[in-house]
Amino acid sequence: MESHLTLRVDGEARSLTVDTRTTLLDALRDRLSVTSPKKGCDHGQCGACTVLLDGRRVLSCLILAVAHDGAQVTTAAGLAPEDGELHPLQRAFLDHDGFQCGYCTPGQICSAAGMLDEASAGHPSLVTPVADGDGRSDGHVRRGPAALGDDEIRERMSGNLCRCGAYVNIVAAIREVSAQ
Repeated sequence: MESHLTLRVDGEARSLTVDTRTTLLDALRDRLSVTSPKKGCDHGQCGACTVLLDGRRVLSCLILAVAHDGAQVTTAAGLAPEDGELHPLQRAFLDHDGFQCGYCTPGQICSAAGMLDEASAGHPSLVTPVADGDGRSDGHVRRGPAALGDDEIRERMSGNLCRCGAYVNIVAAIREVSAQ
């Protein structure tokens, strides 16, 4: 069965007709020729296909395109402002050599952008410190922007794999942007 849908991809409304079993990744790459998200494992284990869907990071190989008719999809290519400048994460990845072969880089950058938004909104991770000194003894995590040290960045980015091993530089790039 086929279904008609519209996605707003990197700021541009794009209409297409897809089989209802088509993943968002396949709709982007095969139907709309948006090649920034990569097909790595096709099982949601590597993060190469990470995009921002209505501002939240998702693995586009695991979700069906028809379930997101009308959604805003932002790829690494769509993060940059329209003035031609690079997004701060893109610039930091270049400055810190946060890539080698570059295959995972678009997914890493989208995941980092989503992760920074999550941290600034106060979403904790498994390594976010327990509140102390605030009079609470219940062990709950303090809400509010999370401080992003290297352990916090590594934990929050753990769903994105880099076969080349550029992790040290990826963490340095994200740390730089998080400090801004």
